[in-house]
Amino acid sequence: MLEYALPSPSPEARELRERMAAFMRDTVLPSEGEYRSHRRASGPDGHDVPPVVERLKAEARARGLWNLFLPAESGLTQLEYAPIAELSGWSLELAPEAINCAAPDTGNMELLHLLGTEEQKDQWLEPLLAGEIRSAFAMTEPDVASSDATNIATRIDREGDDLVITGRKWWTSGAMDPRCAFFILMGKSDPTAAPHRQQTMVLVPRDTPGVQVVRDYPVMGHHDQHGHAEVRFDGVRVPATNVIGEESGGFAAAQARLGPGRIHHCMRALGAAERALALMVQRARDRMAFGGPLADQGVVQQQIAESRLEIEQARLLCHHACHVIDTQGNKAARDLVAMAKVSVPRAATQVIDRAIQLHGGAGVTDVTPLAGMYAWHRAMRLFDGPDEVHLRSIAKGELGRTPLLPPG
Repeated sequence: MLEYALPSPSPEARELRERMAAFMRDTVLPSEGEYRSHRRASGPDGHDVPPVVERLKAEARARGLWNLFLPAESGLTQLEYAPIAELSGWSLELAPEAINCAAPDTGNMELLHLLGTEEQKDQWLEPLLAGEIRSAFAMTEPDVASSDATNIATRIDREGDDLVITGRKWWTSGAMDPRCAFFILMGKSDPTAAPHRQQTMVLVPRDTPGVQVVRDYPVMGHHDQHGHAEVRFDGVRVPATNVIGEESGGFAAAQARLGPGRIHHCMRALGAAERALALMVQRARDRMAFGGPLADQGVVQQQIAESRLEIEQARLLCHHACHVIDTQGNKAARDLVAMAKVSVPRAATQVIDRAIQLHGGAGVTDVTPLAGMYAWHRAMRLFDGPDEVHLRSIAKGELGRTPLLPPG
């Protein structure tokens, strides 16, 4: 029987959350206009870094809001980090990077922290932790169903002390950012091995000959500053010492990387849902129609109430998964993380969709952040494993479970 009582955060964690709320209110949210103006001036497919980003990073670091996602750096549990990450989800383009807690860097830092050699940590992890560089994660491929990671076809062939990589990736998050210094790539190194021992993860510096960033892909028409790129690896040669963990251990490494990453995405999605609900309530109070504010309409009241219910239910599941990670480890929390990864984006997109509807034409433009928020969180139901994969995992766990009492 799982324990549902959640511990209270430490005084330090509560103080950090208050500090984060002040940072969001005083600095991040007022900076969104400057960020968007720079992106708009750069063009729809521009990827240069708006200057406000580095200013926010310096401010966050001065406030002690830095690398909070990594327990070894922050001292926070996942449960204590969750409310802070949720606040960052109110401004997904600015806040996570400002506190150096943005994907895919967080997952790559987690992986290097767990499995990296001392040389890899010195050369790549330390600059990431310092916010001096960014990175990308190259796993998904356009020519195979990457929801089943055993399908990965990019080849990693050993030639003496080198590894030669040949293949095509897409949705390589972070690849378009000019600060991107390296990729962590998953490829097939031993096609004759058991299905979950065929893959290897390897670190590939961005400037290695044979690496070609082909193009960026928009998410429902919205181009991310960091990009989600198609990348070709044409005979890319790196030393075998660039393997992360062990050769043929890529599948296990991917699970170690994706577990915390999935729950972090859920934390931030709750923040987006809260912002959408706040915008919905503000609109309902201020907008007049049919002789009074929209807030007087029963259908609007129902939408607001349903949104609050869905957010609270999703948050409880997310926090419960965090607590099990903290107390029993990633493996024990696997099914709960899968449940959160399905339920939280569902809740977020439903709340954001209602907010869009209440805002009318403004909801589908860039007059409000809602359209961009919806695009990202709808995509979240695909990345880090689509809903169907997580539902399959949940069902398999349930089918193997013995109920506490006989059902007959």
